[in-house]
Amino acid sequence: MNQNIHQYNPIPGIDLPAEAIARQKERAASQTLGDLEATMHRRRFIKLSGLAGGGLALAFYLGGRSTASAAHHEGDGANDFSPNAYVQINTDGTVIIAAKNPEVGQGVKTFLPMIVAEELEVPWKSVRVMQSDISWEKFGAQFAGGSQSTPQNWTPLRQAGAVARTMLVTAAAQTWGVDASTCKAEQGYVLHSGSSRKLSYAKLATKAAQLEVPAADSVKLKDRKDYKILGTFVTGVDNHSIVTGKPLFGIDQNFPGLLYAVYVKCPSFYGKVKRANLDEVKKLPGVVDAFILEGKGVDEELNPGVAILANSTHEVFQAEKALQVSWDRSTASQESWYELKEQAKELTSKAGPVADDWGDVDAAISDADQVLEAYYTYPFLSHANLEPQNCTAWFRNGKMEIYAPSQTPQAITGAVSGTIGIKEEDVVITQLRIGGGFGRRLINDFAREVAAIAHKVDRPVKLMWTREADMAHDFYRVGGFHKLTGSLDAKGKLTGFLDRSVAYTRADGEKKDPVRGGGLQAWRLQWTEVPNIRFEVNKVPLSVPCGWWRAPASCSLAWVFQGFLHELAVAAKRDHVEFLLEQLGKPRLIDENDPRSFNTGRAINVIKLAAEKGDWGKPMRKGQGRGISFYFSHLGYFAEVAEVTVDDSNNVKVDRVIVAGDVGMLLNKGGGENQVEGSVIDAISALAGQEITFEDGAVRESNFDNYPLLRMHSQPKIEIHWLTTDYDPTGLGEPAFPPLAPAVTNAINDATGKRIRTMPISKEGFRIV
Repeated sequence: MNQNIHQYNPIPGIDLPAEAIARQKERAASQTLGDLEATMHRRRFIKLSGLAGGGLALAFYLGGRSTASAAHHEGDGANDFSPNAYVQINTDGTVIIAAKNPEVGQGVKTFLPMIVAEELEVPWKSVRVMQSDISWEKFGAQFAGGSQSTPQNWTPLRQAGAVARTMLVTAAAQTWGVDASTCKAEQGYVLHSGSSRKLSYAKLATKAAQLEVPAADSVKLKDRKDYKILGTFVTGVDNHSIVTGKPLFGIDQNFPGLLYAVYVKCPSFYGKVKRANLDEVKKLPGVVDAFILEGKGVDEELNPGVAILANSTHEVFQAEKALQVSWDRSTASQESWYELKEQAKELTSKAGPVADDWGDVDAAISDADQVLEAYYTYPFLSHANLEPQNCTAWFRNGKMEIYAPSQTPQAITGAVSGTIGIKEEDVVITQLRIGGGFGRRLINDFAREVAAIAHKVDRPVKLMWTREADMAHDFYRVGGFHKLTGSLDAKGKLTGFLDRSVAYTRADGEKKDPVRGGGLQAWRLQWTEVPNIRFEVNKVPLSVPCGWWRAPASCSLAWVFQGFLHELAVAAKRDHVEFLLEQLGKPRLIDENDPRSFNTGRAINVIKLAAEKGDWGKPMRKGQGRGISFYFSHLGYFAEVAEVTVDDSNNVKVDRVIVAGDVGMLLNKGGGENQVEGSVIDAISALAGQEITFEDGAVRESNFDNYPLLRMHSQPKIEIHWLTTDYDPTGLGEPAFPPLAPAVTNAINDATGKRIRTMPISKEGFRIV
């Protein structure tokens, strides 16, 4: 058994945050998030000066020069670090905890402070959460992507709370003249075990702030059995503000004298402006200015377009309708979805370049009792955030202020600096709550655009994308094609697997690797017991802009592999659960040197739990079917059972989805359930009828009438079952997504005998109702 299949990429498909921070801090372009994680473990906590009225304020600083500099200035009043503390305890009893990462609906603004509060030993009701500023030195990497907020911050944030708690206990012990071992922290107080004395954190904060900060790795962390906050149901800290309409989101920003802007780009990707009726547009009501911006016309750079500024959104949108542009499409994309599909059929019909190969696939196929072939396709997809792309900028006093709903706010400084030619230190970022990201806002094209526009005026500018612009100029989930072959022996055992696929690369030739989210690493197959496997990958240049989409690569490959595995089980006349478990072998950690590598035991456990809770094996009525699927994605283990009813017209009702998950310890039950339910609903939407098509390099879909989201009446009953294990917690924004589609299509096959190999299923005549 070749171990290549087991080489696990701990953060699959997400490298932009590392690249962005590398630009900002002049680090090597090859730095990975793994490097960032190692750097985080070299942090130390220091006190921040300047806290008015006394109290304790702590932040952690990264190793190397930053730590040395901080240590040099500590306590002498010479440092210029912001008093925006990571952990701040005021003398009035207020406990402020900074939420460092962007909130994109995944609940990070709530559950990261929960980690700190747990170790700090304060009641959640006494905590006030503050969205942090953007600071590499103070907070390390600040991004939302790859479901990495939890695993990246789990240990540092526990230590942040424990360091503060340890200092407060020490302050109490010194106040009483007793040994610190006789004191303990409990719910915002320090108690002395040898007497009835206790002191509140509020009264101890100023004294604690005078103490030396202990090393992060020297403090004792709480046992999980003693947790009071983590693992409970905690509502989002912004919930009340959201339902009462408080201005939290990027689209809510407002300033005196604010101008509203649109930026109109060529419908065909990377086309340029020949001319536009700017004089006529400038005469329209409310229009302040209109001008052409020259851009480089390549991925991630400012694209050429026409900017219009007006005094209101209505006026600027009306002006956009009146705009007439003559486009130069000589360098624009000419690609067609139809032509790509035809090209893929031809390429996958014959042997292609071998990417991974072990065993003897050809012998396995020639010696097989049964050989099964299938051709799976899935489309390009838009992110379709409910809050369209937007960003606000104000160029004043030589600095560009950016107010951004971005998943990678630290990347904006380099992007804006390169676009308008100012120093990175003159770009000031304020992070805002995001109304949906799913990977779209890992790329900051909207920040480049608003900065280029605002640099030309002396008033604040809010760039607004319409829904149509959002769908026409996305960074799409890449489509794919797979010609699959599987071999079975006389006992119905899977002996060989061949995948001939197409992977798209950048058309400009700068990168030979597949475009974002389009990679096919062998570990994604997750069939550890198959002795003969070969992947053949045809690389094709593509100019259509592609980006990370929820559960990059896993969101599509899970459907392909888990759907085909069910086909093999049916052909072998084997129970699907039995057949699925057989591919995993004995419970074991695939890479003993990497605790985050694929653990077949954890996979087996969630599959068995899903089968048990999903009534696997129980009979169903005519027209009903049940399907199961498993996938390991972004460190999370999820198995899902779908139950469907299909009528004679191929109308599909997804009746029930049973989800079994293992993400280690579940930090916030409320947030965890929200993420799983959202993943299931989002995955059904993508499966049902979503598809981005293009002709002559221009997207045909424009709004939710032809790119439908799942309606409320179509939502199934969702049951969630957690396996709470002793492993470190993982993120939840993505891993529950991949198993849904194959579970549903397997269930449709169980109900009808019809096999679906094309996404969306509407292309094969099925309709989710």
